[in-house]
Amino acid sequence: MTTVNLAGNPIHLAGEFPKVGAAAPAFSLVNTDLQDVTLKTYAGKKKVLNIVPSLDTPVCATSTRKFNEEAGKLPNTVVLVISADLPFASKRFCETEGLTNVVALSTMRGRDFMKNYGVEISDSPLAGVTARAVVVIDENDKVTYTELVPEIKQEPNYAAALQALR
Repeated sequence: MTTVNLAGNPIHLAGEFPKVGAAAPAFSLVNTDLQDVTLKTYAGKKKVLNIVPSLDTPVCATSTRKFNEEAGKLPNTVVLVISADLPFASKRFCETEGLTNVVALSTMRGRDFMKNYGVEISDSPLAGVTARAVVVIDENDKVTYTELVPEIKQEPNYAAALQALR
């Protein structure tokens, strides 16, 4: 079982985090229009999976803004912000922030995503939501970069993720 920290305290994650070079696990998540979308929805594009516990926290909001600004400018690239937030809340956040270069997705009807990507928090007050992670997937659905952020309150390594897209 993988461990990360929340405010310095260890928490456990269920599932196996993807490895670079592996095929990206399939998923089905819910977009802000309440439609189910899958990995195949973004076939032929580079994908940044910005996996966050909730957009209603400062670090999650910051990472979403930064990926909107940086990765959203790259050709043939889609930034998927995946959280436990309901689609209504994600939509409101993106509209309020003026974020047009990210696609907000919810684990509302896709909870298997968390275990399949090894980010499901299985204990602590955050049990049932995701840890903070970034997974970059190429046009052929191969994983090219991963970061399971060791401290949930810490931002991911944006430069490394963006480099994997070039």
